[in-house]
Amino acid sequence: MRESTTQPEGAPSEERDPEAVSRFVERFAADLAEAGMQRMGARVFAALLVSDSGELTSAELAERLRISPAAVSGAVRYLTQVDMVAREREPGSRRDRYRLYNEVWYEALTRRDQMLARWENTMRDGAKVLGPDTPAGLRVSETAEFFDFMQQELPKLLDRWRAHQTARREAAGH
Repeated sequence: MRESTTQPEGAPSEERDPEAVSRFVERFAADLAEAGMQRMGARVFAALLVSDSGELTSAELAERLRISPAAVSGAVRYLTQVDMVAREREPGSRRDRYRLYNEVWYEALTRRDQMLARWENTMRDGAKVLGPDTPAGLRVSETAEFFDFMQQELPKLLDRWRAHQTARREAAGH
């Protein structure tokens, strides 16, 4: 079954092609894994991302991804450690639900800024150890400058994103 074309643009479709969705999940998960994310964590993250609610139980994840509950558990542990997914208990139930954080990419980049500061400090220390006039010292010093530049620019970029989102939502009447 293909996505319905009779619905207004932007409306969620009840008639998605499950195989096409599965291929998209696997493709995006492969992209994330190639960028350094744990493979199973990438698959679970992608599955949560494509769910309309942005949240699924362990059983739902295992069924959608055709993986074991243990694989889901390990992936969710990784995703919660890197602050990409929250674990919530359903009221009156023993079942956990896993939910994407709101604005997960914005938050990930905000945390990346903190990492850049740590890396910059380490590189500056390394440049001193290597000697500022040696080829390695110059290379490490330039890396520190790059991290410093990124720290200066990233907050401006994130502010522009917030303004863009606000303008887009206002234009859409939200």
